Amino acid sequence: MSLVLPVPTFDHVVVNARDRLDAAADTYRRLGFTLTPRGYHTLGSMNHLAIFGTDYLELIAVRPGDASRPEVMAAREGLNGLVFGMEDAARTEAVLREAGVPVSPFMQFSRPVELPSGAEDAAFRTVHLAPGSVPAGRVYFCQHLTRHLVWRDEWRHHANGTVGVAGAVIAAADPAPLAALFGRMFGAAAVHPVAGGFRVVVGLATLDLLTETAARDVFGAGTPADDGRESFMAGLVLRTTSLDRAAQAFAAGGVTAASHAGRLVVPAEAAFGAALAFQD
Repeated sequence: MSLVLPVPTFDHVVVNARDRLDAAADTYRRLGFTLTPRGYHTLGSMNHLAIFGTDYLELIAVRPGDASRPEVMAAREGLNGLVFGMEDAARTEAVLREAGVPVSPFMQFSRPVELPSGAEDAAFRTVHLAPGSVPAGRVYFCQHLTRHLVWRDEWRHHANGTVGVAGAVIAAADPAPLAALFGRMFGAAAVHPVAGGFRVVVGLATLDLLTETAARDVFGAGTPADDGRESFMAGLVLRTTSLDRAAQAFAAGGVTAASHAGRLVVPAEAAFGAALAFQD
């Protein structure tokens, strides 16, 4: 019997704020995102979420001086996590190991969610690719044990009209090894060659593994600087109900966006290190 690999879907994407969560939250609110109240993980990190239709964007950080999540402070600010959905952590871990994907044992954690009816614990299980497997950042899978505490309609409406993640881009000097890794994770049929690299089909979204030159074709001048890095998570393509609505939200927040390749691009320096391209 052939190995039944996970079907790739984005659960969420993670922008690292290191120990500056207040500043990151202010930035993303000015970009027109509605953010959830601050959450505190049992692992020691804290976050705000921008919840979309079926996925979300997470701002993650630690308290200044807190050493409980060293990987958060070790990474730069910017897009640092791509998280895929799963329904059974134990099975996903076992299947990925069998496929030759280096993964760590699954873990479970939670964070309290304050609701009008009282506090409840949102619980999660995650399976992480082993550190260093993707030098550009963290890649892992997330199983939600309490989905109703995350996808709540009062948090899904955004002034910029964002309804979901349409794509993510990793820039790499040589995208081929990454393409081979994602091929082992999801099957070769999920990975296709494109100009400048490879594309992973992720549900109704895409993950592009591109040279830096090709990544700049997506984000233009808004692309993060490589700073000598061999690879980095460059940014996100977000779907909005209206580019006009997004532009109005940016103007209200004092954010300058540029038109590029039919999208509105917020440069990395204006979005805490992650280039954001909005399309309708």
